[in-house]
Amino acid sequence: MLYFYTVKKSLFILLTICAALSSAEALAQGKNDTLLVQGIVIDQDTVPFAYLPVVNVYASRVFKSKREQVKYTKLRRDVLKVWPYAKIAGEKFKELEKELSMTDDKRVQKALVNKTEKEIKERFENELKNLTMTQGRILIKLIDRQTGNTSYEVLQDLKGNITAFFWQSLARLFGSNLKSHYDPEGEDQEIEKIIRSIE
Repeated sequence: MLYFYTVKKSLFILLTICAALSSAEALAQGKNDTLLVQGIVIDQDTVPFAYLPVVNVYASRVFKSKREQVKYTKLRRDVLKVWPYAKIAGEKFKELEKELSMTDDKRVQKALVNKTEKEIKERFENELKNLTMTQGRILIKLIDRQTGNTSYEVLQDLKGNITAFFWQSLARLFGSNLKSHYDPEGEDQEIEKIIRSIE
């Protein structure tokens, strides 16, 4: 009985492989079996040519202790959570800068800033309220990374000194600093490695 079952199973696998090979052969012999690729001519011979994207290879991370591994895992989780917001903030800031540079009218500029602020609030306010203190600090640094300006400078440029001072004072009450700079070579080296690994 066991022998019959094994033969039956082997026969089924063999038939499946044959069917797959015959269908692959039929596909290969169709009228669309030509694949166009770029090529370059070397010594009167055409050689296929393709640009390959850069691939960063990182060694497996070795942790000195379980505590260090837990700390890194939490940092990675926090960076993964706030990274999309930082990217969007960078894009929105660049778009807004471009729009603001097209006019000298202060009223139009103020309307553009208010419109962008309203869009961002409607889209992200509830999500951003649920960030932890650590995630908020990371987001402040990543905004500097994406825009080239600290969060304080962004507020100062768009909303004025008084608003920037108010939010900086509030941030300082909760242990954050809107004037924090992103330092990929120093204290933010781990964050930079995480971002590079996910990009």
